Amino acid sequence: MEFVDDLLTFEELGKHLKYQGCHVANLSSLDFTAKNGVGGCLRSLLRQFLMSSLDPADISILASWYREENCNNPVVVIIDDIERCCGSVLSDFILMLSEWVIKIPVILIMGVATTLDAPRNILPSNALRCLCPFEFTLGTPAERMDAVVEAVLVKPCSGFIIGHKVAVFMRNYFVSQDGTLTSFIRALKIACTQHFYTEPLSVILLEFASEEDNLVFEIERHGLSPEVIWKHVFEFPSCQRVKLNKLTSESLAHAFSELKRLQNQWRAVVLCLYVTGKGEKVRLLDLFCEAIDPESYNQGEFDTNMKAEKDPVLSSSQIKGHVICKAVRLVRDLSTAQLGKLLKMWENLTVGIPEINGKVKELLSLLNVEDGKSSKKDLTVTPRRHTSRIQLNIEKDSKSLSDKAANLIECMVRDYMHPTECIPFHEIFCFKDVDKLQLALIGDPRRGIQVDLLEFQKLLCCRCCTSSSNALLPSMHDTSIMYKLAQEHGDLINLHDWYQSFKSIVLCPNSKRKPRQSPLPKKRKGIKEAESQSEASIQARFCRAVTELQITGLLRMPSKRRPDFAQRVAFGL
Repeated sequence: MEFVDDLLTFEELGKHLKYQGCHVANLSSLDFTAKNGVGGCLRSLLRQFLMSSLDPADISILASWYREENCNNPVVVIIDDIERCCGSVLSDFILMLSEWVIKIPVILIMGVATTLDAPRNILPSNALRCLCPFEFTLGTPAERMDAVVEAVLVKPCSGFIIGHKVAVFMRNYFVSQDGTLTSFIRALKIACTQHFYTEPLSVILLEFASEEDNLVFEIERHGLSPEVIWKHVFEFPSCQRVKLNKLTSESLAHAFSELKRLQNQWRAVVLCLYVTGKGEKVRLLDLFCEAIDPESYNQGEFDTNMKAEKDPVLSSSQIKGHVICKAVRLVRDLSTAQLGKLLKMWENLTVGIPEINGKVKELLSLLNVEDGKSSKKDLTVTPRRHTSRIQLNIEKDSKSLSDKAANLIECMVRDYMHPTECIPFHEIFCFKDVDKLQLALIGDPRRGIQVDLLEFQKLLCCRCCTSSSNALLPSMHDTSIMYKLAQEHGDLINLHDWYQSFKSIVLCPNSKRKPRQSPLPKKRKGIKEAESQSEASIQARFCRAVTELQITGLLRMPSKRRPDFAQRVAFGL
């Protein structure tokens, strides 16, 4: 497993054991160092159990605490990664606990990152004899990912779901982040938070998931009037596609009920496909990305894919839903016993959906009849010359049932797997803004800096710049003036021209008034000194702004080859 997911696993395991009434302490490899010795481990245990650190640390204090607490459960000590611990200190810690095991029963939960024989390589034989080990192998990140997708996105957990583009981005983000489940869950939480923040009608998600019937009344309970609801709902692109003329409370409630019915059908079909291809390593995340693709559904690509499975003449480039087609193909290759187990799983998954459940039961009854016939034929004594013919008939019947099951799953995909984005009012429950999610996860700091420099008045909220935001004023920030002037140049910026333009803007109010010449030489000398000081301050401000643009990555300083030109690095937004 990934180390990031390891930490989360041990943290959640500790919370679960505490909820069950156990006293849990979490120790890291920093507690098992040669410098601190066993005393460092004991101090950490006392600090977590007794909420105080005692020096010198003594295990008898821990035994007295355990006796006074009247604990019925053993003490649980979690060590996240024993391969990072000092082997001698860990060995002494285990030997010490074994001496006090009567007064302090202890369960050690030790994480191993590489192979299961790591404890034998780290601990000596006398420490290993003190342990009664049990091995637990956690699932792979892909398996745990499928469990998260099934519990949160496929099954009716909260009513929240993500769009196709968001799902594809999150899958690619999961793969690019070395397959850490923590990164995927973080992306899912951010998507959910942004959806609740931007969609006001998302307040009904809890009632939607809890099988509430009158969702319109629930919306009104949250402070939204029917007029506001209808005005907001009419602006949904999904409602504009179906051209709803008039919305009433009854029609809105019927639309929500229809949305829930179609989503339940979609969930059932996706889970049926998943259990079909689970043995052949069909990942639910890949299946989910195909099942919510609105373009494939609208263009009838699912139906084309089914035909491609039967017609090898069609090229592979025409087949996009290869995960769904793979699951359908697996049904055709199942034996009678495997088909029976699969149909029973389909029957359990489609409970509450009579349109699908009835067809599954009908096929299951045909399978039971065929099994009865084959068992009777096995009991009857037949000549040897008829044995091969009977076996051939049984294989034909099994093939016929497999074809019927494959046709059934094709029908389920074609008629009942409606992607959420093809259903009216899905904007209430579905998050589709992949750009916001990408910006929140990956970020675009250079673009953010450009926007802040060009639209600085929105951040500073000053009165002098908001009135004429397009014009350059001397009251603006120096770096903003410099970056706006840089927009007028190409790849290379002449430093002299850039400075003169900056100087003309900074001295803009004084350019209209010409200073009067004083007849006295002393006064003329004072004016020249003031002008030179002003020139020096403008040059200093210019250099500071150029340096800030270089630090932010928007400008490259002059090189020895062209010392009078600076180079722009970022163009546009």
